[in-house]
Amino acid sequence: MARTGRPREFDLDSALDGAMLLFWEHGYEATSLAQLRAAMGISSASFYAAFSSKQGLFDAVVRRYNSSFGQVTDDVADEELPPRTAVERILRQSVAMQTDPSHPSGCLVVLSATAGAADHDQARALLADRRALVRRDLTACIRRAVAAGDLPAQCDPSELASAFAGFMWGISTEARDGVPRRTIDAAVGHVMRVWDSLSTSGSTAAPDAPDGGDR
Repeated sequence: MARTGRPREFDLDSALDGAMLLFWEHGYEATSLAQLRAAMGISSASFYAAFSSKQGLFDAVVRRYNSSFGQVTDDVADEELPPRTAVERILRQSVAMQTDPSHPSGCLVVLSATAGAADHDQARALLADRRALVRRDLTACIRRAVAAGDLPAQCDPSELASAFAGFMWGISTEARDGVPRRTIDAAVGHVMRVWDSLSTSGSTAAPDAPDGGDR
């Protein structure tokens, strides 16, 4: 729990943004408290008063990421969107966000705590919970497609959701390796053919055109 009784000496949003970029680029374990305090522009006393610990800061950073960059996956939970459109949209939006040169490449939720010491289990669990939420929404979206007759009744929503989620998590590695955005975006079209091969309607949605960029 954050300590009280000391006035805040910094802008919280700016401080969290600075910490987010560090965690995103270097990961939870490799990012030191000294680096974090320097990037956030705060003293040690202010750091511990506001966040209590590195883990407390990471929790706040992940919440900020989920409410900003992480919103690229929100459309899959929108029941007003046709399921196929929603799935393709979150994949293409993920490609665009993860290859945007204005911030570290890839996805913080995938890259920042994939390995490390045993005492970092809490950080890994936090990110796993976020990925599980996206996977749950994907599964529900595909279940709606089955209920509507767009996908066959024998289609297993959880299995198909895992296939799309696995591709989406893999975008992080491709982006971090410098694979051009156009290449990854084109791969989305190939992945969506999995849906089309199962579709009972025989129709496909027009792909969202990428807005350019060769990163």
